[in-house]
Amino acid sequence: MSAREFNFDGLVGPSHNYAGLSFGNVASFSNVKSASNPKLAALQGLAKMRALAQRGFGQALLPPQDRPNFRLLRSVGFTGTDAEVLSRAAKEAPVLLACAYSASPMWTANAATVSPSADTADGRTHFTPANLNNKLHRAHEHSQSARALRAIFKDEQHFAVHDALPGTPAFGDEGAANHTRLCSAHGASAVELFVYGRSEFDVAMPAPKKYPARQTLEASQAVARLHGLSAGRTVYIQQNPDVIDQGVFHNDVIAVGNANVLFYHEQAFADTANSLEQLRQAMDGVGAKLNAIRVDTAQVSVADAVASYLFNSQLLSKDNGKMALVIPHECQENAAVAAYLQGLVASGDAVDELIHFDLRQSMRNGGGPACLRLRVALTDAEAAAMHQGVVMTETLYHTLVAWVEKHYRDRLEPADLADPALAIEVHTALEELSRILGLPGLYDL
Repeated sequence: MSAREFNFDGLVGPSHNYAGLSFGNVASFSNVKSASNPKLAALQGLAKMRALAQRGFGQALLPPQDRPNFRLLRSVGFTGTDAEVLSRAAKEAPVLLACAYSASPMWTANAATVSPSADTADGRTHFTPANLNNKLHRAHEHSQSARALRAIFKDEQHFAVHDALPGTPAFGDEGAANHTRLCSAHGASAVELFVYGRSEFDVAMPAPKKYPARQTLEASQAVARLHGLSAGRTVYIQQNPDVIDQGVFHNDVIAVGNANVLFYHEQAFADTANSLEQLRQAMDGVGAKLNAIRVDTAQVSVADAVASYLFNSQLLSKDNGKMALVIPHECQENAAVAAYLQGLVASGDAVDELIHFDLRQSMRNGGGPACLRLRVALTDAEAAAMHQGVVMTETLYHTLVAWVEKHYRDRLEPADLADPALAIEVHTALEELSRILGLPGLYDL
């Protein structure tokens, strides 16, 4: 059956800020407490969505989450009016206030893991929102992620949106950032690849020493069970713990896949030879031949890969049978990465085009093109059954640009998070957005 892949990009919210809350994310830590530009961040993201939609790629969006998260602040003892809650939190626990204002939901690769209907036992597209329990500022996202996904994919004949896994260390789940679907075509049966950092119950398994491994094997296995995936078409691979300690906090910082192509760094996996052999055998079972494109350390170091986000890119299938690689400008500014990419395109392999975007506002907070999108392969019937108000069109693009220009600040300092006016601005903007997208009540939390 034929299917089209849609990329659901996270629309950057009005309170986009740099709080540096994500230990293990080098870029996020490097820009902690610097001033951000929410308006520019949103416009950069919208420009990317528009450009890819104009090229004919399936493009949609997930709306920003409500901020600040007053439920979080009240659950840890801050009481009174909203203004009083913000004032007390700013004085007594500014880190908790920053958590309540976290901008991280913009990276929808962490919103959920998605298994298209071609892979699942019941023939529906399955979504499991990620519990993101490794970080306080992200551990509350899954309830709003599930709410948005259920509003967009509400037809239960075609879609199943599960609850997040239990919020315990054993089931640490970071969503599609550690999940790749490999196949001959988007509508064909696929091999679903889950990459994990550690096991909760296998204590002999190697683990990183400096930074946390956020995805567990047990979580990946649980998602596969929930989605009804075939054991013969599901592969689990451990991420190299040494690269986690070099700032590779998710697999999508060191590898990306699309169709039959796996584009990966030499140091990405704990046991590369065995991992690739597992993939090849599984892909043989679905009639697909793995095309593994390896980037050697001698060509691009892990440090350069992390700094440029070479692998946090999007691989998109084109009508000519080739693929485009969507990269941030930083890849062109890194000498080693730029030289590698020039050779990649000239090689005659799967990638024959580079598409680059200015995503500096996102990059400074630790997320590149791949972080910003959740991939959903849909048949024509499924695409028609989802909510149409989030599909990117020229009309929607211009409407959202005008909305951003009206509601977003062009400078946000850490101290501004204590300003009650900001909370009111955000709420007003999101209420208008829910009407624009045709999702009334989305923010009635």
